[in-house]
Amino acid sequence: MLKILDRYIIRQFLGTFLLILVLIMAIAVVFDVSEKTEDFAKMTAGLQEIVLDYYVNFVLYYSNLFSGLLIFIAVLLFTSRLAGRTEVVAMLSSGVSYPRFVRPYLIAATVLTVLALYMNHQVLPRANRTRLAFEKAHIWSTFRIADHHLLREIAPGTIAYFESYDAPLRTGFRFSLERWEDGALRSKLICDRAVYDTTTGRWQLFDWRIREVADPMAAHPVERTRRGPVMDTLIPFKPSDLGQRLAIAGAMTDPELDDFIAAERARGSSTVAHYEVERHQRTSYPFATYVFTLIGVGIASRKVRGGTGVHLALGVALVLLYVFAMKLATVAATNTSFNPLVAVWIPNTIFGVVAAWIYWKAPK
Repeated sequence: MLKILDRYIIRQFLGTFLLILVLIMAIAVVFDVSEKTEDFAKMTAGLQEIVLDYYVNFVLYYSNLFSGLLIFIAVLLFTSRLAGRTEVVAMLSSGVSYPRFVRPYLIAATVLTVLALYMNHQVLPRANRTRLAFEKAHIWSTFRIADHHLLREIAPGTIAYFESYDAPLRTGFRFSLERWEDGALRSKLICDRAVYDTTTGRWQLFDWRIREVADPMAAHPVERTRRGPVMDTLIPFKPSDLGQRLAIAGAMTDPELDDFIAAERARGSSTVAHYEVERHQRTSYPFATYVFTLIGVGIASRKVRGGTGVHLALGVALVLLYVFAMKLATVAATNTSFNPLVAVWIPNTIFGVVAAWIYWKAPK
């Protein structure tokens, strides 16, 4: 009897979730097509490239992004129907304990959590890479760097500086390159303008001047200065090292993202926290499935006046609070010194306590 009940609940849970997912993704694709019709008409990409490179990966990305909310709605709808038909009361009256009633929900939630973890860590980085490459080639406008006074350590003891950088023109202004040894400045290159050549990977420096110090520790250091109108030189530094779209983090595998975070931290980048949040959310967000499931079951298993509508209203309110808490914690991590690992797990912890309280109160 109980195994039949388990299969019934799991089948209804997963079936309702998949049905809602298909409907929402179909609507999302229709809206996206309507918004990008003009872009598609102008681009050189064919129908097969649009469907396979963009929309297949578009559906994968947004299915995973909205999975928590859709799981919650699925639990609410299915369980509310059971409560409305007095099936929950019948199950509990027949001797099935409330924890035993919730067990198949947790089994289904575990399946979805494992699937989400696999998607986040293995499938989505590669899918996002293809989707973002398509968007970069056909949809995105030119990336711009709004920050000024850009400072990067491109090698141990080698510091590159731009007062400003124009990404569309691949041109940096007031560029300098310093080389330090044992805490002393050995050479400094200054130029009025530096232009990057994407074909050769070299920098062209205009109105340049180099000051070199032969022995900075000597009593009377010997300096030599050279200057010229134009210099074509190879510097181990690319414009992408100055900045790129934060969405690119979603296209990196875990090892790539870890290496990228380490490199950005070594350069003193101000966007490190954004990438750390992305790294930790790949694990924290799937575990929200348990939180949403327990809250959904606890709310919807009780028969109330208004039925599904009341359950949905209360459930959506809690989800909105969860999303608000998640965004608030993310902003705290990216704009202050708040630990990103703690920030991404705070919403799960807080609403996990709420879910436990609802679960404890539900049988009463």
